[in-house]
Amino acid sequence: MAAAIGELLEDLAAETAVVDGFLAPLAAAQWELPTPAAGWAIRDQVSHLAYFDETAALAATDEEKFRAAATAAMARGDDFANEIVLDYRAMPAADLLDWFRHARRAMIATFGNADPAVKVPWYGPSMSLASTITARLMETWAHGQDIADALGGTRAPTVRLRHVAHLGVRTFPFSYAVRGRPVPDTPVRVELAAPDGGTWTWGEAAENSVTGDALDFCLVVTQRRNVADTGLRVTGPVAAEWMSFAQVFAGPPGPGRQPGATT
Repeated sequence: MAAAIGELLEDLAAETAVVDGFLAPLAAAQWELPTPAAGWAIRDQVSHLAYFDETAALAATDEEKFRAAATAAMARGDDFANEIVLDYRAMPAADLLDWFRHARRAMIATFGNADPAVKVPWYGPSMSLASTITARLMETWAHGQDIADALGGTRAPTVRLRHVAHLGVRTFPFSYAVRGRPVPDTPVRVELAAPDGGTWTWGEAAENSVTGDALDFCLVVTQRRNVADTGLRVTGPVAAEWMSFAQVFAGPPGPGRQPGATT
């Protein structure tokens, strides 16, 4: 296994442990608490992660079966992710936690045994194994944020945020394309203060830029916070437009979060 893949899997396991730490002590009734994602309780955040962990493992091992399952899922409509969580609303909380833990362990083991050069199919373009792992880490962090918000908890930012931030920058074109908008040719520089005191940068000096705290940037690109509720400094019309709908996750255009709220 390539070192880069091993490091990514270690970070994914660490992010998983943070989410598990929120879930393990919950009483059954707490799994029904609403999260900032409209209509989703904590249980829905967890079933979403478990379901797509299983499909990610399937995608890395059996493309034909994955394609069939993905086609069936997407046939449920553009909002198929919301439809899928309805299938698991009756699952007892203890079983849901077991499912998440088992699916996550199995997915990490599958990725660890996979050829690092493999192309993994997904619900859009296929991705490298490293990108697939990064995407699962991003999803874990983002849905973990919804769980933390529902419980009134906080998480200490770590250098693992670099994975989310990097994906946020790379999905600049996707954020436009998924909305049917032309992708600007104008460069946008991103400069973020990292949790360890360092600085992360993407792009050269430019008239359009996004600067500030890495946590704020990650909250915006995962649509967990409105940019107006962060300390990000956004300069230039293209940077401002991008930050208004930046979307790091696959699927149809996300609704984002309104200013002043996490809903």
